[in-house]
Amino acid sequence: MARSALLLLCVIFAFLSFSTEAELVEHTFIVGNLTVRRLCKNKIITAVNGEYPGPTINAHEGDTVVVHVINKSPYNISVHWHGIFQRLTQWADGPNFITQCPIQPQNSYTYKFNIIGQEGTLWWHAHVSVLRATVYGALIIRPRAGALGYPFPQPYKEATILLGEWWDADVVNLENAALAAGGAFNNSDALTINGRPGDLYPCSKKHTYKLEVEQGKTYLLRIINAALNGQLFFKIANHPLTVVAADAAYTTPFPTDVITVAPGQTVDALLHANAAPGRYYMAALAYASSPNIAVDNTTTVATLTYKYSFPSSSRH
Repeated sequence: MARSALLLLCVIFAFLSFSTEAELVEHTFIVGNLTVRRLCKNKIITAVNGEYPGPTINAHEGDTVVVHVINKSPYNISVHWHGIFQRLTQWADGPNFITQCPIQPQNSYTYKFNIIGQEGTLWWHAHVSVLRATVYGALIIRPRAGALGYPFPQPYKEATILLGEWWDADVVNLENAALAAGGAFNNSDALTINGRPGDLYPCSKKHTYKLEVEQGKTYLLRIINAALNGQLFFKIANHPLTVVAADAAYTTPFPTDVITVAPGQTVDALLHANAAPGRYYMAALAYASSPNIAVDNTTTVATLTYKYSFPSSSRH
């Protein structure tokens, strides 16, 4: 009897601990048209809340996430929470015609799911047609409030690195043409870092992501490959990285100079800002092992700049 009472008290204590520490993370995603300029051209894309890439969802392990999706685009839409286990909430997973009917234009749908037993970096994206080329964003899961924290030294700051692709043409039209011809989908015209191609592409000097760091500090990079199909190499000049997690699961830390990220995969890596103060390129390019398959053979870059560096110093 005493043991049963003790067990009951433990269960009640665990429930109270969960209910007081867990939070409700609520967002509204309005999907619609957005005009952006890339590679010297204006283009209308499908985006969330007028942002490209879309908004970041920040949560803690144990939280409940609620996202109200309002579809003001001309296309059917659904949103997939890539990598979330969806325990007891399979209907919130997002693949259209698999776990849900798509959200038709001028309609809405609310996703609700719990984040249990996962910490690290995941992401969300559209799961209809090729709309995920522009409808995507980060989903960051931090340790539960009151927990021990990361199983590695606490970083000074964090930065999200979303690797993606850009097409000059409308991606829906490209997909329809490929389906009609029975051929392959066109390769992208550029790769991107946080939606920006970088200054190696035409008209893209101001479309270059910049990350500022301080000498001697450690930063946690949350690297996400949001490309449709391509595996990508990622590297920062003169800066080794320490991989500490992949797909919202911690790894045994290991050092590396180059990270390969598969489509849909995420990698968390520590960046130690210990190089000589200056400006350095971070870059991503496609990994292709077959000589007979064409790929987007270009390189997207961003700049890592040390705070207090002279503007003219550069180490690309």
